[in-house]
Amino acid sequence: MALASSSSRLLHRFSSPPVTPSSLSSSSLPRPSRRVARPRGYSRFAVRWEHRPVVVVVPRALLGGGFEDADSDDEEDAHGADDVNLDLHAPPSGPERWDVLGLGQAMVDFSGMVDDEFLDRLGIQKGTRKVVNHEERGRVLRAMDGCSYKAAAGGSLSNSLVALSRLGSSRSTNYTELRIAMAGSVGSDPLGSFYRAKLRRANLHFLSKPVKDGTTGTVIVLTTPDAQRTMLAYQGTSSTLIYDSDLASLVSKSNVLIVEGYLFELPHTIEAIKQACEDAHKNGSLIAVTASDVSCIKRCYNDFWDIVANYADILFANANEARAFCELSSTDSPISAARYLSHSVPLVSVTDGVHGSYIGVKGEAIYIPPPPCVPVDTCGAGDAYASGILYGILRGSSDLKGIGLLASRVAAIVVAQQGTRLRVQDADRLAESFTLHLDNLEFCSDVETDHVSNF
Repeated sequence: MALASSSSRLLHRFSSPPVTPSSLSSSSLPRPSRRVARPRGYSRFAVRWEHRPVVVVVPRALLGGGFEDADSDDEEDAHGADDVNLDLHAPPSGPERWDVLGLGQAMVDFSGMVDDEFLDRLGIQKGTRKVVNHEERGRVLRAMDGCSYKAAAGGSLSNSLVALSRLGSSRSTNYTELRIAMAGSVGSDPLGSFYRAKLRRANLHFLSKPVKDGTTGTVIVLTTPDAQRTMLAYQGTSSTLIYDSDLASLVSKSNVLIVEGYLFELPHTIEAIKQACEDAHKNGSLIAVTASDVSCIKRCYNDFWDIVANYADILFANANEARAFCELSSTDSPISAARYLSHSVPLVSVTDGVHGSYIGVKGEAIYIPPPPCVPVDTCGAGDAYASGILYGILRGSSDLKGIGLLASRVAAIVVAQQGTRLRVQDADRLAESFTLHLDNLEFCSDVETDHVSNF
């Protein structure tokens, strides 16, 4: 396979989809309440790799609780659309550009295994996500004294970006390194220092300055023996996003912009999101949006659709989130949601747990079967899946089925362990396997042989 040079750009063309879904009547699904047409010819993004050294500084004062560093054992740190491809070109890239910039909530995760009795005793409904205040957070953490739990630089988006960074810096391939960055909001407290240091260890650059006298947000993730997760989110006083000149400069130098859906529920962030997406669009960057949570979509439905319909090139959602976007019932198939959403967004990723996943393109849906997996902790599964999709696109693959299979394997590995981080050794193995897959596709193309993806 021909290797991309440091100055190469990949041009991905997402053709405008047909107006009416072939498989759905126009009256079977509601249209978004706000819809402004925008030209969507070519979405351009550059790929530039440059090795950066890793520096680790980890503070010890964290809420006064007993915890284990979640990265302490890490190394250094078939539904009619399978033939849909993306067009690739390679214009030159400029200096000092980020391959991917993520805008999201910067949260420190405290993850632990508990039983149902623990949740009942604290009056917590299993399988839900709830925003809590400082007192509620303290009450749960005190109840966890004596339990084993891990601390990590978390948040949905950072889970995806860390996995993407580890795939993109794999030493088992001949690719040069992806440059991944994140912007968000952390406080000037020890948790904020911990967050920045842990991301830096994973070769993910956190570019936002700490908020003076701000407190960093946290998420308590409680996993029961049936692998169900319950999340308690404390947003902190620093959980906001301001679109200033510094952030505008970062957006203008980024080739892919990812917006985390949880940002939509924070005060005054929707204008910042719109400005970032508008600048990214003018700059020719690829724009991705994560749905994040059904409750977020329902509370911020119009804002979500305003961004998704007018700016998004990629939408990541699970089955329930996709149905919420389409206002479908829980009995409707996720394939219907994937097909419908792909008429508004060029590429739609819909995960459905043990049932597999779908990639929606041009009103059709590619089915991605799930790999064998014994679930231990489902927290972070969707985040891991998104990293696989992005990695496949950034490495120049036009085989959507192969990209989906990679994403499914990344998610399965994360689900089969406790914790949300893709381990370095697993990332190396996955990146090497995907490179061999791309080599095989290129060989088949050279000899003009029809192929079926076996990745």
